[in-house]
Amino acid sequence: MILGVIDTHSAAGYIDFETIMLLIGMMGIVAVLKKSGFFNMLTVMVAKWTGGQPLLILVLFCIATAVISAFLDNVTTVLIMVPIIIELTRGMGLDPKIYVIALAMASNLGGTATLVGDPPNIIIGSKVGLSFNQFAIYLFIPVVLSTAIVIGYFWFRNRESFKPIDDDLTRLFSVQLLIEKIEFDFLSVKIDRIFLLKSMVCLGVALLLFVTQTISGLSPGVVALTVAMILFVITRMEIEQVLLEIEWSTLLFFAGLFILVGAMEQKGVIEWIARNIFLKAGSNPYIMTLMVLWVSGIVSGFIDNIPFTITMIPIVHMMLAAHPLPHNILWWALSLGACLGGNFTLIGASANIVSAGMLKKHGYDITFWEYTRRSAPGTVLSLLICSVVLVVYLWFFL
Repeated sequence: MILGVIDTHSAAGYIDFETIMLLIGMMGIVAVLKKSGFFNMLTVMVAKWTGGQPLLILVLFCIATAVISAFLDNVTTVLIMVPIIIELTRGMGLDPKIYVIALAMASNLGGTATLVGDPPNIIIGSKVGLSFNQFAIYLFIPVVLSTAIVIGYFWFRNRESFKPIDDDLTRLFSVQLLIEKIEFDFLSVKIDRIFLLKSMVCLGVALLLFVTQTISGLSPGVVALTVAMILFVITRMEIEQVLLEIEWSTLLFFAGLFILVGAMEQKGVIEWIARNIFLKAGSNPYIMTLMVLWVSGIVSGFIDNIPFTITMIPIVHMMLAAHPLPHNILWWALSLGACLGGNFTLIGASANIVSAGMLKKHGYDITFWEYTRRSAPGTVLSLLICSVVLVVYLWFFL
């Protein structure tokens, strides 16, 4: 805009306000849920269920993280889960790094499963017009299988650390004391049950409206923003507190990227990239699908997956215009690659950086290469699983 490449009217036209509305609404709902104490109750409950068994800690916390991340922001999820798992594993003499990296990977995996779970999905759904149900139906299988393979990988690689403690009475007793301490620390504030009930009902209404989008005709952005405003009114939360919880810098980041990529598309840059890289792959549907998946996965491991996804959307549109594929297969490949690729390195996803920061805060330094050495093999396995699932989808639909 400053250089005169595009005018302000064109710039505003490139911003996808549906995506911005959905993000604001979900951030507001999460802000109220955090204040309700719901997340603390859930994480303490999971800690109790593990009984201090190292393998159960890994499995149950990863599953809980993946499920929560499917509906809420990944960064919010790790901010809630990581402090408790560090407290629990450190008190038991275990290595928290193993569990925290697995947790961060589970948050990125779970966020891939739904329209609202991860920003790339929000962008793809809004730009392409895909519904909440479509994401859930087509991505559920690859996400569940990938999560299982990642948990299995961490167990196999660190199996000496996951030996059961049933025969060690001293350790069992100390674990019970530790869990009681965690319960006291994280549930010390009295929970307002009416406030919690209102929050859970509104979240349930939002999810129901997402699922019934084809019937109601309401877009996800309208649903999220409307439910968030209703929630603010019935819980009487201070609006200043809610506004502080919303990540305005992230929203401005999105708006700027939409304008930048829109200008690149208008000036032919996107078309040049598509013709010289992706369209040269030919018309074979299997090669096209796997190319989008693996290029997205590898690139998203080293640069933020949000700008990459926004850039890739017009490219995938061109690929589909040249060689149409059924059932939005290329969009699922882009979603899986962009979201799962964030697990490759420390800088691949915001949840990874936040998790590493919390480890450092508790006295556990983790370098870029240490993180990558532990996470990259699991990411490759998850992308291989997704490759197989996408190939099966193609074989079935073609």
